[in-house]
Amino acid sequence: MSGGSYNYLCHSSDLEDINSHRYDLEQMAARLAGLGYAQDAARETEELLLLLRQWEVRAATRMQRLTAVWKAVEWWDSSDWSEDRVREALAEYRGEPPTAATEETP
Repeated sequence: MSGGSYNYLCHSSDLEDINSHRYDLEQMAARLAGLGYAQDAARETEELLLLLRQWEVRAATRMQRLTAVWKAVEWWDSSDWSEDRVREALAEYRGEPPTAATEETP
């Protein structure tokens, strides 16, 4: 077989692609470390894995905070909710006190 031992990790071209190859990155880091003379590349591969994990946690936290705002804008732009719902979602996002109830189209 020609190549592909790490599911063509070498052809990863963007963050989404490299993120889907975490197992392969772990295997590559171990392989590089095992070579004995590639400790620097092994270390940097391990650092990349750590960065991906950190990014995932940070991104998930921000997504949770923003979901209600995104929904309010999307539903307003689809004419399901009024602009007041956007303002309400933003106030909640910012930790501001709730405002008066707004109309909602089911």
